[in-house]
Amino acid sequence: MNPTSHYNPSDEQSFLHGNVSRGTLIINIILALAYFAALISMPQGQPVLFWLLIAGQIFHLWQLLTFIYTIWDTSWMPPMNSSYKPSVDVFITVAGEPADIVAQTVQAAIAMRYPTFKVYILNDGYVAKKDNWQEIEEVAMRLGASCITRTVPGGAKAGNINNALSQTCSDLVVVFDADHVPHDDFLEKTIGYFADPRMGFVQSPQYYKNQTSNQITQGSWEQQALFFGPICRGKNRMNAVTMCGTNMVIRRTALAEAGNVSDSIAEDFLTGIRIHARGWKSCYVPEVLAEGLAPEDFLSYYKQQFRWARGAMDVLIGSALLFSSNLTFRQKIQYLSSVSYFVSGVVVLSNALIPLIFFFTGVVPLQISTLTIAALFLPYIFVTLYVLQASSNFSYSFRSLAFSMAGFHIHIAAIFAKLIGRKNGFSITSKRKLSGNFIHLVAPQIIYVIAMIIGIAIAIAREGITPSVTTNIAWATLNATIFIEFIRAALPQKDSVPSRSANPAKDLVRRIKVSHTS
Repeated sequence: MNPTSHYNPSDEQSFLHGNVSRGTLIINIILALAYFAALISMPQGQPVLFWLLIAGQIFHLWQLLTFIYTIWDTSWMPPMNSSYKPSVDVFITVAGEPADIVAQTVQAAIAMRYPTFKVYILNDGYVAKKDNWQEIEEVAMRLGASCITRTVPGGAKAGNINNALSQTCSDLVVVFDADHVPHDDFLEKTIGYFADPRMGFVQSPQYYKNQTSNQITQGSWEQQALFFGPICRGKNRMNAVTMCGTNMVIRRTALAEAGNVSDSIAEDFLTGIRIHARGWKSCYVPEVLAEGLAPEDFLSYYKQQFRWARGAMDVLIGSALLFSSNLTFRQKIQYLSSVSYFVSGVVVLSNALIPLIFFFTGVVPLQISTLTIAALFLPYIFVTLYVLQASSNFSYSFRSLAFSMAGFHIHIAAIFAKLIGRKNGFSITSKRKLSGNFIHLVAPQIIYVIAMIIGIAIAIAREGITPSVTTNIAWATLNATIFIEFIRAALPQKDSVPSRSANPAKDLVRRIKVSHTS
C-alpha cells in the first residue's frame, strides 16, 4: 500500500497560492478607515448602542489591519540547506484513537525518505483509560515502530511528549497527531531549514483530507484554509510562525530552553511563544506535507473550537507572555492578532442584537438614512470580502464566514469559563463520526431567528415600512442567513463520500492480527 497514492497536488495546494495586489490592500485600508470615520462622526442615536457599534468597528479595524499587515508580503522564506541531515525522532501522539488510523500514520512515517530517523508511538491510552492501548502496542511492534506507553498520568498531550523527550535523544523531534499521515517527502522538505543553528521549529499546514465528507468537514477546512494559507505564509517574514501541535519539527535544545512542551490546553501555542521569547527562529513551509482528519460531526467540531478558544483565553487573559520584552514588536502583534480572533464572538453578538433591539423598542444607534449607510458600507465590505477571497485563492466561502461568525457562542463560553476560573481538560477530537442530532448546540442561533421574525412583525405594526425598518430587516436577515447555515450543520449529516470505515489501513491492522494469531 502506498500511503500517498491519493495525493493530488493541484487540489491540495490551491489554498497556498492566493495573491492580492498591494494596491487593492491599500484601497481596502482607505475604505475601512473612511467607513469608521463616517460612523463616528454621524449623529448619535441611543448612546449605549452607538458606542457598542463603534467598539465593534474598532475591533473589526484591528482584525482587518493586522490581517493586511500579515499578508502584505507572503513570499519570504528563510534559507534551506537540503544537505543538512541531523538525527530525527518522529513522535506520533496517541490517546485512544482507532488502531487502523494510527497504523496508517505509522506506516507512512516509516516510509518517509530520510537517512537517520526513528519512529515512536507515544501511547497515552493506558493513562487515558482507553480500551485499545494494548492494540496500539501491537501495531507498533508489527510495523517496526517503537512504542512508549506512559504509565504515570499528567499533562495530557504535553505530558506525553515530555515523557518521550526524556527517553529519546535525537537532535530534532517531529510531532504528528495520530490521524495526520505524512507524505514520504515530509522530512526532506522540512529538515533543511535547521541548517540555521537558531531555527527553533518548522511548521507545515494542518490539512484535512476528508474535507469533502459533509458540511462540517467542509466548514472546518475552509476556516483553516485562510489561516494556513495567506496568514501563515505572511508570518514567515516576521519570525512569528504559530506552532500548531502537529506536522511540525522542533529542535530539541530549543524545546529544552523553553521548558519543554507547556502543560496547557494550548500547549502548542504557548510552547511556540516561549521558543520565540528565547530568541529562536521559526519557519512555515507552505506545502501540504501531511493529511489529517477534520471533525465529522457537530459535537466534535464544537468541542474542538471550544478547546482552541479556551486555550487562546489562557494566553490572552492572565498570561504575561504576550507582553514579554523578549518578543519583538511584530511577534507581539501576530500573537495578539491570533488570540483576539477568539474574542470576535462578543462583537458578532453585540452587532447582531442591534437590529433586534430596534424591532422591539424602536431605538437606533445612529440617526442616518438608509442610502447613506449603504453608500458607506457596501464598498468597504465588498472589497474586504474580495481580499479574503483572493488571498486564499478563493478557498474562503460563505460557509467559512458562517462558521466563523455563527460560532460566537463558543467564543463567549470560552471567555466565561476563563473568567470564572473553570478548568477545562485537554480533549482529543473524535476520529470517528458521532451520530446524533446536535441541534441543542445552536440554540442561540435558533432563538435569534425566531426573535427576528417576531421583531419584524412588531416593528412593521409600529412604524410601517420605513427606511429604518427596511435597514434593520436587511441587517437582521443577513445575520439570520449566516446563522441558518450554521444551524443546518448541527442537523444529522449525510456523508458525500465513502465512510472512513473503508480505509485500507483497517485491512492492514486485520492482516497484522491474522499473521499474529497464525
